[in-house]
Amino acid sequence: MAKKQTAGRDNLGDFAPKFAELNDDVLFGEVWSREDKMSAHDRSLITVSSLLTQGVPQLEAHMKIAKQNGVTKDEMVELITHLSFYAGWPKAWSAFTLAKEIYKD
Repeated sequence: MAKKQTAGRDNLGDFAPKFAELNDDVLFGEVWSREDKMSAHDRSLITVSSLLTQGVPQLEAHMKIAKQNGVTKDEMVELITHLSFYAGWPKAWSAFTLAKEIYKD
């Protein structure tokens, strides 16, 4: 079962309350919790892939979530290696830097 997400409310609740609600309750509450349709592990692989191709800061947070959702170091390395040819070498280098730190233990 997916962990209850509060990042939206914690970070934007006062500034953008509707966005925070949609983030926490719809995206993470309804979409991510549909584990009977797709596992959190697989959702994490897809999400990290998408964020890596975009080169956005949320990649780090989602790599950490991916690790919590059971994505192994070897799976993450393979994901980044595969995407390096599609998303670009510099994005792969940046992603490896994050992954190396996140999976250091």
